[in-house]
Amino acid sequence: MDTEARPTRALVLHPELTTEGNRRPAQPALEEAVSLAVALPGLEVCGAEIVRLRAVQPGTLFGKGKLDELKTMIHDEEIDLVLIDGSLSPVQQRNLEDRWKTKILDRTGLILEIFADRAATREGVLQVELAALSYQRTRLVRAWTHLERQRGGLGFVGGPGETQIEADRRAIDEAITRIRKQLERVVKTRTLHRAARAKVPFPVVALVGYTNAGKSTLFNRLTGADVMAKDMLFATLDPTMRGVTLDSGQRIILSDTVGFISDLPTQLVAAFRATLEEVLEANLIIHVRDISHADTAGQAADVQTIMSDLGVDEDTPVLELWNKADLLRDEAGTQLRTVAERREDVCLISAVNGEGIDEAVHRITELLGGLRQTEVLTLGFAEGKARAWLFAQEVVQDEQQTEEGWTLTVHWSSRQKADFETAK
Repeated sequence: MDTEARPTRALVLHPELTTEGNRRPAQPALEEAVSLAVALPGLEVCGAEIVRLRAVQPGTLFGKGKLDELKTMIHDEEIDLVLIDGSLSPVQQRNLEDRWKTKILDRTGLILEIFADRAATREGVLQVELAALSYQRTRLVRAWTHLERQRGGLGFVGGPGETQIEADRRAIDEAITRIRKQLERVVKTRTLHRAARAKVPFPVVALVGYTNAGKSTLFNRLTGADVMAKDMLFATLDPTMRGVTLDSGQRIILSDTVGFISDLPTQLVAAFRATLEEVLEANLIIHVRDISHADTAGQAADVQTIMSDLGVDEDTPVLELWNKADLLRDEAGTQLRTVAERREDVCLISAVNGEGIDEAVHRITELLGGLRQTEVLTLGFAEGKARAWLFAQEVVQDEQQTEEGWTLTVHWSSRQKADFETAK
């Protein structure tokens, strides 16, 4: 007898508000929602549907006729879980579960589940727990009759008559406080690691992009690393950094980051801000785009929005790598190659077969070279500390001693120059 538990049968629904202007194409959005579902182990997607709405019903999202139609489908297909590709209020989620007698998960809840399944580092696990607790705190209304119980107390626990929902909320708040303290310790350690890297005069290059754009595949090709790279959303969650030597002989630090996604849960934006600090510190940002995707322009806009929300410096140079050229049809590929050739900030590549990689590395080398400049500094004998700082940064190319002090030729980045002014 087969004792293996059967997978959870899931139905994916993408609500499309037809009266909403400037809405994104529904079909690619539904396909992305299905990809999110497939990314969670143990789920079997048994159906996917675009549900067009003229208006959102405050209590149930869908109108009565659609509710009954979907209820019949859920019953007939023995659906265990319905995934709503959008945000549900706690009341809507509770009412839909009550009406359809099945588990409901909205887009935020699904992404949190994926992140919880994938997080590998201590910091990643803590960040997911923090995000999940923040989300759960708003969902306490989903619980059933026990929330209506009254619980007596001794006075110092919460007082007589404290409702269960208040106790649950207080327990979550205490857990959030505890996790934040743990995160602070982890972040301090990572800050020390970053400070140690800052002493090494290697520029940081950060890979960013929409989830499943091919960042990890490109990272592996450039570094020879073995980061998990699958045709799956959020294959990479925890940042990975490797040293790379460019053809010019210049050493860089390449950082692979978590993929972005439209409507990223606000809890996760806040929780992963620390992880994405590597992007804020980058000398060069490489924006990897899946140029074969039907909504590649919309994905690129989402990446730009998130980088802006993170506070990425507008002066930080950005190189766009239009990835997955191997999936382009002849005519589309020809057009895109023409566009890419005309733009200095774009390279058309395939991280899978290596097309365009040499040109991309050449562009990276050019951009990083432009970030550094050679200058001659004059320091007096009393400025020994500043001289020592320059040597510690390994930016000194030549030094001549004079009667008043030293004349040094340095090759440094604008950031190192600014740090030098602070260190003097």
